[in-house]
Amino acid sequence: MSKQTDSTAEVLLEKKGGAGIITLNRPKALNALNLPMIQQIYPQIKTWEQDPETFLIIIKGAGGKAFCAGGDIRAITEAGKVGDKLIQDFFRGEYRLNNAVGTCKKPYVALIDGITMGGGVGVSVHGHFRVATEKTVFAMPETAIGLFPDVGGGYFLPRLSGKIGYYLALTGCRLKGRDVLRVGIATHFVESAKLPALEKDLIALKSPSKEKIADLLNSYHMQCTVDQEKEFALDEHLEKINSLFSANSMEEIVKKLKQDGSPFAMKQLETINKMSPTSLKLTLRQLREGASMSLQEVLQMEYRLSQACMKGHDFYEGVRAVLIDKDQSPKWKPAALEEVSDEFVDNCFKPLGNDDLKL
Repeated sequence: MSKQTDSTAEVLLEKKGGAGIITLNRPKALNALNLPMIQQIYPQIKTWEQDPETFLIIIKGAGGKAFCAGGDIRAITEAGKVGDKLIQDFFRGEYRLNNAVGTCKKPYVALIDGITMGGGVGVSVHGHFRVATEKTVFAMPETAIGLFPDVGGGYFLPRLSGKIGYYLALTGCRLKGRDVLRVGIATHFVESAKLPALEKDLIALKSPSKEKIADLLNSYHMQCTVDQEKEFALDEHLEKINSLFSANSMEEIVKKLKQDGSPFAMKQLETINKMSPTSLKLTLRQLREGASMSLQEVLQMEYRLSQACMKGHDFYEGVRAVLIDKDQSPKWKPAALEEVSDEFVDNCFKPLGNDDLKL
């Protein structure tokens, strides 16, 4: 029943045994998600969910470098500049897909081998199982391009232990390998070279229940000794992260970092000073509110924020500075946290009436 096994297709959707397999197949673009890919994956997940012959869904990336490095930001930027409706369609489609992953009735296994950022996190983190490897690089780097950690970031980030999620969201800090497991973004850790064998064993499971899948993943996880001795990169900073990022406003976080004065705090301050002040304020509020919301409520809130960012200045400037001209020196407007008013932030969170995201 393989729908798309044409190796040139941007997404491959195949059925092997009792498993539905989604392969993101844009290796040159680090498997970044575009709207046509989203529009193929969403109905396929819904179909497999209803199919009594499909017992689990596996998602992976082609090419060995990335699982999925994010959404197709360039296409969105071009569309936004000319007022094309792709800026609504893309986010709407992407968030509906994130919700489909988060509510999937069939066990959903994401093999997050390689770069997993932004949109790639959205199609993995909300599923039942996320398998990281020594090649996994996780980040939500959106504040650097005038956006915010969307795709349900407002749901999963504040639910990580302590204030780690706030720290990851505001600084765009990259986590590698086992650290992705240690913070709770991955559920299992398996050597990259063993993934084909793991996939084969998953496909071979007879009428696999969630428990059987968990047992199989656990057995691979237990056997994996790669980087076992490595210390958790954030270990020595956890106390600081929890105290410094627990403030109620961005201004207060900055003040705490300055007062702390340690090399770690100064490094975070330097990073935060490069980010879009508007993005930082939106992100902090997004996480604080998202902490007590359902995934559906979070995605609806994030859709409102996405549309506010598309109407603003910083997203286009951030993409220019980081991805297009690559001069890494965006000119943010407003340029300082103090200039981003509470009123402006409130407006970004306002309902959109008939244009709201319906899930």
